[in-house]
Amino acid sequence: MTQETATRERTFFGQPPVLANLFGVELWERFSFYGMQGILLIYLYYAAADGGLGLSERTATSIVGAYGGSVYLATILGAWVADRLLGPERVLFLSAVAVMAGHISLAVLPGLTGVTVGLILIAIGSGGVKANATSLVGTLYDEHDERRDAGFSLFYLGINLGALVGPLLTGLLQKTWGFHAGFALAAVGMAIGLAQYALGRKRLTGAARVVPNPLPPGRRLPVALAVAAAALLVVVLALTGVLGAGQLSTVVIGLSAVAAVAYFVVILRSSRITEVERRRVLAFIPLFVASAVFWSLYQQQFTVVTIYSDQRLDRNLGGWEMPVSWVQSINPVFIIVLSGVFAAMWTRLGPRQPGTPIKFAAGTAIMGLAFLLFLPLAGGGPNSAPLLALAGILLVFTIAELLLSPVGLSLSTKLAPAAFHTQMVALFFLSVALGTAASGTLARFYSEQHEAAYFGILGLVAIAIGAALALGARPIGRLMSGVR
Repeated sequence: MTQETATRERTFFGQPPVLANLFGVELWERFSFYGMQGILLIYLYYAAADGGLGLSERTATSIVGAYGGSVYLATILGAWVADRLLGPERVLFLSAVAVMAGHISLAVLPGLTGVTVGLILIAIGSGGVKANATSLVGTLYDEHDERRDAGFSLFYLGINLGALVGPLLTGLLQKTWGFHAGFALAAVGMAIGLAQYALGRKRLTGAARVVPNPLPPGRRLPVALAVAAAALLVVVLALTGVLGAGQLSTVVIGLSAVAAVAYFVVILRSSRITEVERRRVLAFIPLFVASAVFWSLYQQQFTVVTIYSDQRLDRNLGGWEMPVSWVQSINPVFIIVLSGVFAAMWTRLGPRQPGTPIKFAAGTAIMGLAFLLFLPLAGGGPNSAPLLALAGILLVFTIAELLLSPVGLSLSTKLAPAAFHTQMVALFFLSVALGTAASGTLARFYSEQHEAAYFGILGLVAIAIGAALALGARPIGRLMSGVR
């Protein structure tokens, strides 16, 4: 390759030009995802006179928790289809189409029909995007390409920009023209992302279009029949009332827990792993539990914190009432500002930085502390909680997230046995699915009258689990066998 050609190809901040397409599809997918999620809960429980569906808060939070957990469950499906059937590039494209179709369904289909169809399509599609977009960025570089880290930094900037802007714009449209206008904007955003990605997808070649472990033709029909049977079972349970909306988050908790236990059993009993690898998998178990506890509190930004912002927060800005969903844009601002600070801090500390168990313990305990910070505001009545105070609490949320979330994903790859690399990453996502679904179930116990007990008990439990993990850091570290 000539120098002139290389220079001409570096058209996206010095990166491979197709990174712009992946950056764009992820930015707009996150724009639509967080934009829609910012108004979803209040759409479910607002009265019909206010444009909502009039569900109970208990049912609404269960639906939101189940939906959020299902997104992370769907990452396993998206990864499997990419590995065994279609390859990551095709799965990413089809997943983006599903996301757009889901937002269109929410925008144009009435009532619970739109919610059901829309959330199923978005959950499956977002899981596919999440599972494959990051891996496709990796295919743009060889292992010695010095642009890799900068490319991933740009890519994750897109994620947070989408998460920042989405709730601002959809919330503004919801407040001005109603919920369906907000959902329609999410659909338009995803359509923009899909269109720009389609223009450049042909430039993704090689590993992007390869099916790494093709499913043998003889097994395709049994797999298709099993999927159809599972889908039929869900439909029957829903139509007969066994699978009620108020129990959805609990069902997803059960599915996530069963899947996680099955993964651990399969990996630990496998003859394809060494004793060192087996010890490392055992070390991951307490970290998995801490991660699930962390996410069960953190993801309440979309359940309890949304209710709190609607009913307790003073959103008055100079005589104009800020949309509820704008609160969801506070965390991405802190992430954009602090992620570089944390990266620089870990780099500067080098070998002196705390080990992963201590980081997990600190993240879990600080998340509990964030819940305790709600206590001084408890019992104040409608519109009594200052916006600045909630912003401060969400800053603590962010600090806890940066101690655990990126560290956990990295750790799952470092502890993974060679034969189960993808499954260990799936296990981390299962901890997120478990915690996210639990955030919907726990929200059933929240009420304005019992705020102090709710935030106090959950905060203290998280702090206790973080402390227990810190006490067990040394034996966990020994099981990790040299991995920090």
